[in-house]
Amino acid sequence: MALKSIQYKGHTFDISYEIIHPKEQVDIIILHGWGSNKELMKKSFSPYMKGFRHIYVDLPGFGKSTCSVALDSADVARIVELLIVHLNAQKDIVLGHSFGGKVALLLEPNLLVLVASAGIYVPKSLSIRTKIAVFKLFKLLGLTQLRELFVADDAKKLSKPMYETFKTVVNEDMSDEFAHYQKKALLFWGRDDTATPLSSAKKIQELISDATLYEYEGDHYFFMQHAADISQKIEQTFLNSLGK
Repeated sequence: MALKSIQYKGHTFDISYEIIHPKEQVDIIILHGWGSNKELMKKSFSPYMKGFRHIYVDLPGFGKSTCSVALDSADVARIVELLIVHLNAQKDIVLGHSFGGKVALLLEPNLLVLVASAGIYVPKSLSIRTKIAVFKLFKLLGLTQLRELFVADDAKKLSKPMYETFKTVVNEDMSDEFAHYQKKALLFWGRDDTATPLSSAKKIQELISDATLYEYEGDHYFFMQHAADISQKIEQTFLNSLGK
């Protein structure tokens, strides 16, 4: 594990990363989802794709990386890009799970690998909209101490900057960015995913001109049981691209 201090918009972010198979010439950058870290991704994918240099990154505010200011997905992507430059790495392949999928998209790699990616806005349910309305009323009344009753599980115990970041990124719709991506994309999804439903995958497939969707049994973390097959498909797609 290594740490690099990245300067961005007047702030310092200490970004933790790990490189596996450092002598390989093709880079695959692997990004985790919200609330996770690089260790989960490494556990899943490090046994495979041994012909690639794996770069596992803790996104700002997660794992061993720091974050002292609110960000949006574009900010996170720029910070990761600065790290990539520091490592003299190439965006040959970028794999992103969930929130990491949005960051991967914004990095515009040669091969985009989306694993249960976020980025398609799903309207909030009536119960969630009601909670938000009640919380806003309580806030007007000065009852902010009741915040824990209304905050999503993913946001509980977050620092203030990370909570502000969470509120921003959960409402982002990246349909335009998906539509503007012009290279090859692989989409891997669990059929029982409720966090980023399969309907989102099908919309992304429609938006990206060259996208292939693979469905698996499982939920939002289906990839942990199917990493070998996902890795094989990534390798084959990349090799096929070299023959063009």
